[in-house]
Amino acid sequence: MAKVAFIGLGTMGYPMAGHLAKAGHDVCVYNRTESKAQAWASEYSGRYATTPALAAEGADFVMTCVGNDDDLRSVTLGEQGVMSSMHAGAILVDHTTASAEVAKELYAVAKSRSLGCLDAPVSGGQAGAEQGVLSIMVGGDQSDYDQVSAVIDAYARSQKLMGDAGSGQLAKMVNQICIAGLVQGLAEAVHFAKQSGLDAEKVFDVIQHGAAGSWQMVNRHKTMLNNEFDFGFAVDWMRKDLDIALTEARRNGSQLPITALVDQFYADVQNMGGGRWDTSSLLKRLERPS
Repeated sequence: MAKVAFIGLGTMGYPMAGHLAKAGHDVCVYNRTESKAQAWASEYSGRYATTPALAAEGADFVMTCVGNDDDLRSVTLGEQGVMSSMHAGAILVDHTTASAEVAKELYAVAKSRSLGCLDAPVSGGQAGAEQGVLSIMVGGDQSDYDQVSAVIDAYARSQKLMGDAGSGQLAKMVNQICIAGLVQGLAEAVHFAKQSGLDAEKVFDVIQHGAAGSWQMVNRHKTMLNNEFDFGFAVDWMRKDLDIALTEARRNGSQLPITALVDQFYADVQNMGGGRWDTSSLLKRLERPS
């Protein structure tokens, strides 16, 4: 079993670190709100530290899962960041959804200090993290990935090395681009079914098994019909992810008209007070009074 540090105990990180502990790894956690780290240590009989650097001392693998590029730089490159205490040969595995540029930046710094570094954003939402069935897209060196993949298995259903540093983040952008269009399509379909006077539950019970079926349809149509939008990934975080994708698209010349449009629809949801609603709340925008 490995000695692991886990930095960031949010909606995703808390259960991911828990799966590592349940798999028998020696886990030390850090969280900006110390009480959450204390609660995790109590629940999983693990250890917590008061700084990222202290958590990373002696760890073979250091996992991070924080909010954005700036948070990531703080917990890795800051004065009390993990890279200040990681020993030569240790590997940083970043599960944050961040830019490809910061992934490449961290990789370069890590290599200059004889450390490994992988960008490894995840997909599957809160439920996937809690159930340990996340999909993980990885960028970095094959040799680093080969060392850590068995550890990542503790919370992954599928994982794959996509290419060089930054490739994991680019693959996650592809994931979010797909989701944006799918959720808008599902919201419009639910809205249309209701407006048509159909028994929408019967409709989706049938079509989810056909060509229109998707994870979003299977897992969200019932909650959407019940006007429940407190499941999974929040609109505020989706907008952050879409901004990353749209910024990268401007850099590489990609055309993302639907993604840009759905991003603006999510801005409308934020303006309705729905920043913490889940991404399926696009339906609320369609059903707001004229």
